[in-house]
Amino acid sequence: MLKPLLLSCALLGCLGLQSANAAELTAKQKETQRQEIRQKSQSILKDLYRVSPSAKGAISSAAGYAVFSNFGMKILFAGGGTGSGMVVKNANQQKTYMKMLELQAGLGFGIKSFRVIFVFENAKVLDNFINSGWSFSGQGTAAAKSGSTGLSYQGAISVSPGVWMYQLTDTGLALELTGKGTKYYKNDALN
Repeated sequence: MLKPLLLSCALLGCLGLQSANAAELTAKQKETQRQEIRQKSQSILKDLYRVSPSAKGAISSAAGYAVFSNFGMKILFAGGGTGSGMVVKNANQQKTYMKMLELQAGLGFGIKSFRVIFVFENAKVLDNFINSGWSFSGQGTAAAKSGSTGLSYQGAISVSPGVWMYQLTDTGLALELTGKGTKYYKNDALN
């Protein structure tokens, strides 16, 4: 009980520190960061389509998608990671820039870099992700098909109703994902 409470407090503290730094960016710095996120997102999608060609059709048929690039580190009993990305509404190509923060507890050591692509089947789950942020604190395993739309999500992981996730590693698609203590939220400085 104490570990989840401590993780939650640490997560909120980190979010507060990041918000304080957001006000310091100039207009030129903001546009430079937006451009970097757009370019990285296009590169990540290109890599996804190379290893999972069916993802292109699933993404283009969805209400929208999100692309994140993440970096994390774990030393002994604690770890964490940060990342940035964007959400795109397919209907009007509106982009919302976002951040992610991850906290981990448990024994381990290592550094990881990974890329995550969320696919939103409908506008309700897409808008909820954008406007309310989202916490992921579970584990998913690979699934092949969405029951509600029949679209193929080969290589994707169902993380909640109407939300699918692809995770790219250096060797291709991850077949299992554990994302305990991960928070996705709007980047107020870039929106």
